[in-house]
Amino acid sequence: MADPPTRSEPTTPRKTSEPPGPRLSRALILDRAIRLIDAQGVTALTMRALGASLGVEAMSLYRYVNGREDLLEGVVEQLVGSIEVEPGERMEPNDGWQAFLQWFAHDVRRLALEHPAAFPLIATRHPAAPWLRPPLRSLRIVEAFLNGLRERGFTDHQAVTAYRSFSSFLLGHLLLECAMSCVGTSFAEEPVDEGNADLPNDDAQLDLTDYPTVARLQPQLTEDHTRAEFEEALEHLLVRMDLEMSQ
Repeated sequence: MADPPTRSEPTTPRKTSEPPGPRLSRALILDRAIRLIDAQGVTALTMRALGASLGVEAMSLYRYVNGREDLLEGVVEQLVGSIEVEPGERMEPNDGWQAFLQWFAHDVRRLALEHPAAFPLIATRHPAAPWLRPPLRSLRIVEAFLNGLRERGFTDHQAVTAYRSFSSFLLGHLLLECAMSCVGTSFAEEPVDEGNADLPNDDAQLDLTDYPTVARLQPQLTEDHTRAEFEEALEHLLVRMDLEMSQ
């Protein structure tokens, strides 16, 4: 006797779903914003562009950031937060304040060269307090900076003076170096022509016929000595501070 036919269970069609997007977080959003600035410049950072790079709608970002201003503040906070004031156990107070400042200066420069398009934000965003000077604009950094100098023999007055001089030195040199490193790599903006102004758009195409000295010295003017200039200026600053300390 043949077996009765088996009843096939009804099959339900599988539900197809799109691959899940990234699990959003403020840290992920800030990291992607920094990457977008590095690649295309600050002007390219919009909530829509950032959302597109993350594969989400711009509105999804507002659960984690309160608009572009909050986004820029977060970018600055994350960038400054990566600065290492002291290299941990690799440096002790008896290594001297010169070594301390040398280390610190080069770590701030490291940040500037890693993110030359984003670094100017550190200079232009308003700090939490007017006496916090960029790029050393974090309470954590200022506390560690002042304590590091006091542990190495500075008085309170000398430490505050050094903070002002040191921040001015770093800001001036590094903003210039960032501007130079971004030449030719950042995305150019279309000029707005209001009134047929005769403004050159590319310095490389300038006619130097009427400027013979500039033309003759152009090869030297275009040489990159930023690293050597940074080291020389830093050494001069340390010598000056040493003279002030000895008085």
